Amino acid sequence: MLMKQTLSTIKQEVTRTYNSINQEIFGMGVRSQRIDIVEDKIYISAIHKRIPALKILDERERTLTIQIDKALIEANKELLREQIELIVGVPIKTILKDYDPHTEYSVTVIIFTEVLESYPIPTERSYHTT
Repeated sequence: MLMKQTLSTIKQEVTRTYNSINQEIFGMGVRSQRIDIVEDKIYISAIHKRIPALKILDERERTLTIQIDKALIEANKELLREQIELIVGVPIKTILKDYDPHTEYSVTVIIFTEVLESYPIPTERSYHTT
């Protein structure tokens, strides 16, 4: 059986997923985040908490932390792609993400192959017969 998933439900699931992925990768969630859905895009603006070790390295070895940040962003985007496609049920065309370590702000733009609306999602139901 298929149920309609509202855009509000998608936003809630994306919010939980984004925070969960950050906990998995960085060992901590985000301080705050905002999710907006416009046509074929999901916009995520978030305030993170910088990993203390990277904050210290930023002062001494910024070129190294730039490379680490890029690698972490790529890992984040891979996990986002896998999990968000499952939530939304629409293929992702691309994910764009940037992070500013000085302000701890990030912006992520997820672009889908179709305009997002309320999409049907599969649900599992178990039926018991007696």
